[in-house]
Amino acid sequence: MIKTGMCSVTFREESVDQVIKWTKESGLDGIEWGADIHLIPGDLEQAVDIAVKTQKVGLEVMSYGSYYRAGATQHDYPFTSILQTAKKLGAPSIRIWAGEAGSDEVTMSERKQVVEDIQAVATLASEVGIEVHLEYHGGTLTDTSDSAKRLMEEVNHSNVALYWQPAVGLSVEERLATIQDVKPFIRHVHVFHWQEYDRLALSEGVNDWELYLDQLLLEDQLLNQHFLLEFVKDEDPAQFKQDAHILTDLITQLKKRVLL
Repeated sequence: MIKTGMCSVTFREESVDQVIKWTKESGLDGIEWGADIHLIPGDLEQAVDIAVKTQKVGLEVMSYGSYYRAGATQHDYPFTSILQTAKKLGAPSIRIWAGEAGSDEVTMSERKQVVEDIQAVATLASEVGIEVHLEYHGGTLTDTSDSAKRLMEEVNHSNVALYWQPAVGLSVEERLATIQDVKPFIRHVHVFHWQEYDRLALSEGVNDWELYLDQLLLEDQLLNQHFLLEFVKDEDPAQFKQDAHILTDLITQLKKRVLL
C-alpha cells in the first residue's frame, strides 16, 4: 500500500539502464519516468522498452512525470501524445503542472481555464485507467496549500490527485500545516532535503521527515502513497543509495509506529 521509489529526473544525464540499475541496487520499489529526457512524449518504442526493462528487474513504473501545464495556450506536446506514451509505459498516473503562473498572479478567467483543462485531461486519462496528479510546486496554482486545496475542490474530479513536497522557504511547522490542509488529496510525495536551494543528504533531514510522515497519516492509517526520491546532493550515485536507505528505513519505522 505504501511504496518507495525515485524520479528519473534525479539523474537526467544518465541512461535509462543506469537509472534502473541504481534504483534496483538501492532497494526501492519503482521509478517515476520523466518526460524531459528519458522518455519524450510520442516515443512509443522507447516507452515499451523502458516498461520491459523496468519490470524485468522487478521494479514498478510508478508514474510518468510530464511537464504538461494545464491551461497553457501552447504546449510542447499535446496531452493526447503524453497519454498514449504513458499507456505504453504502463504508468498508473501522469504528473502535470497546474498552470503557468502562481496563484497570486492569475486572473479568475485564467484560473478557470486551468481548472477546465485539468478536468478535460483527467477525463481522457480515466478512459484508459490512468490517474492525473498535480505537482505541488511554486509558480503554479499549487504554490500554496490554500490554493492547492481550492484548486482540488474546483476541479472536483475523481481521477485527479495531488503530489506533496517540502516547499522551499517554509519552516518545518509551516510545511506540516500545508500537509494538514491538503492531506485528503495527496497521492504521491517527492522526497528530498534542501536548505533553501542547497541539496543536502537526506540523513540530515530525518527528524523533519519523521514529522512529515506522521502528519501524512490519515486517522492513524497509512495512505496509498508512493514516496519518491527527487534530487540528491551533488547528483552523486553513492549519496542516492544512502538517501534510499534512509527513506526505506523511515517508511519501515512509520509502519511500525502505525501497527503499534
